[in-house]
Amino acid sequence: MLDALALPPLGHLDPAFGEVMEEVAELLRATFRTANRTAFPVSATGSGGMQTMVDNLVRPGDRVLCGVHGLFGERMADALARRGADVVRIEAEWGRAIPTERLVEAAREPFAVLFVVHGETSTGVAQPLDALAEACAQHGALLFVDCVTSLAGHPLDLDSAGVDAAFSGSQKCLNCPPGLAPFTANDRALERMQGSPSWYFDLPLILHYWQADGARAYHHTAPTNMVVALREALAIVQEEGLDARWARHAKAHEALRSALRQLGFERIAPEGEELYPLLAVRLPDGVDDVTVRGALLAEHGIEVAGGQGPFAGQAWRIGVMGEGARAPVQERLVRAIARELNTDATVALDALHDGWS
Repeated sequence: MLDALALPPLGHLDPAFGEVMEEVAELLRATFRTANRTAFPVSATGSGGMQTMVDNLVRPGDRVLCGVHGLFGERMADALARRGADVVRIEAEWGRAIPTERLVEAAREPFAVLFVVHGETSTGVAQPLDALAEACAQHGALLFVDCVTSLAGHPLDLDSAGVDAAFSGSQKCLNCPPGLAPFTANDRALERMQGSPSWYFDLPLILHYWQADGARAYHHTAPTNMVVALREALAIVQEEGLDARWARHAKAHEALRSALRQLGFERIAPEGEELYPLLAVRLPDGVDDVTVRGALLAEHGIEVAGGQGPFAGQAWRIGVMGEGARAPVQERLVRAIARELNTDATVALDALHDGWS
């Protein structure tokens, strides 16, 4: 993928780049598991994918049910309010999934859109999507999903789940550099387009560039090297196979969880609500968050994310994504943590190896 990123740049209107765009769209459909014609990477980070969804598919005055159980649900609620939506928050405590029955109950009154974060990056929790599309169908409403941290690392089939629109990020399980936001929407969702308050994120204008039936209409200068790199990253996903990739991430998650438990770290998400590509753990008593994370970065070249919201200073968020979901990478991490805690790593490494065996 890095070799693809370093290729000589293609022009954003070069027919050769047009072929790359078509390949990326097809690979995104396979990775999202959708038949949607609209599948492309927004030229922005994952937050730009969120903005594209809100600006184009939500109308001022829409009643939108928004699941909030972490930072990224909070961000969407904020973006929806700025768009002028009537936001109804369905909340759960940070570190837990929102019970499906609460979302279904909230959907009994008429509404336009239900939004949930499938993979909550701030807590390491996966939100079940079962029964949500059926609840939306009773009112002709749409189901929108944030799958930034779950795409290609946690089981997700958009068409089977009845998801109408979704966005992700290139830098998580796809293992591509940050800067692109895979996005998809079906025809039902696209029927709601009526012009965006943002020129840059105006979906009809962007689609005139990405969905060329003839000449591509210039909208902006696409980051062509990034799109070429994304094509390679998506091809790697399909070569491994989504089912095999999901199984590997599940095994990697549980192996690392078992190893870190031996060092005193406990996972925040309860059994059955864990997000495979991200392990969020509570710190053992006496461990100084900033000091130890700083040492891991300075002495070992390993970056561990700190806790957010109510978990700030009390938890770590560890990526188990793509090539990070491999035994040698995790062994290096476990050894480094044990060293910085002045603890013998033997038992933790044994637990890691048992998890991978």
